[in-house]
Amino acid sequence: MQIEPIISFVHVDVSDALESRIRARIAHLDRLFPNLGACRVTVTRDDSHRHQGRHYHVRIHVTAPGHELEVDHQRPSHEGAEDPYVALRDAFDAMDRRVEDLARTMRGDVKTHLAPAHGRVAEIDPAAGRGRIIAADGSSLYFHRHAVLGQRFDELRVGSEVRFAQEAGEDGPQASSVAPVGRHHLADVPGQGTGDLEGPGAAPPAARAD
Repeated sequence: MQIEPIISFVHVDVSDALESRIRARIAHLDRLFPNLGACRVTVTRDDSHRHQGRHYHVRIHVTAPGHELEVDHQRPSHEGAEDPYVALRDAFDAMDRRVEDLARTMRGDVKTHLAPAHGRVAEIDPAAGRGRIIAADGSSLYFHRHAVLGQRFDELRVGSEVRFAQEAGEDGPQASSVAPVGRHHLADVPGQGTGDLEGPGAAPPAARAD
């Protein structure tokens, strides 16, 4: 790692064992891809649903030459969300796969079809911190605020063009490493109209009189 990793804890009781586990997983990432530039790990405990126990949220951001990788992971309440070690394991396992994919791409083992996908924002919910993307192939993916690189979530609007990576999420296909690339409309997305898409079942634009 070219820069000393940054590890942050929010509302979490820090222990030497917990921090040691994080540093061991970061070291493993470094072995998978020795040219990583920096790594930031944030572990947050969410006590908003006290009757369901403490839920742990892990966010990992890694930089490499010309690339930024991000995993934003929170387990459902019924799947070990109350164990910070389980949350860490799942988040780092996901990042391991991303780093391995990048390493293969950099070695030339994977061709250009693994380049970031493109699409447009179909729905955006600033209050909930999430939205939905329609990819160029017509598929639909949801994304979270923390999946948007450079903290640019607030710049997104319905119709914004983005590039992203796809991964399996808790509610279906999920977009990660979302990056705005321009201010456009949905006209080029298969199956979409020329106006803003308000949501599923939005009415098509009115026909233009000749």
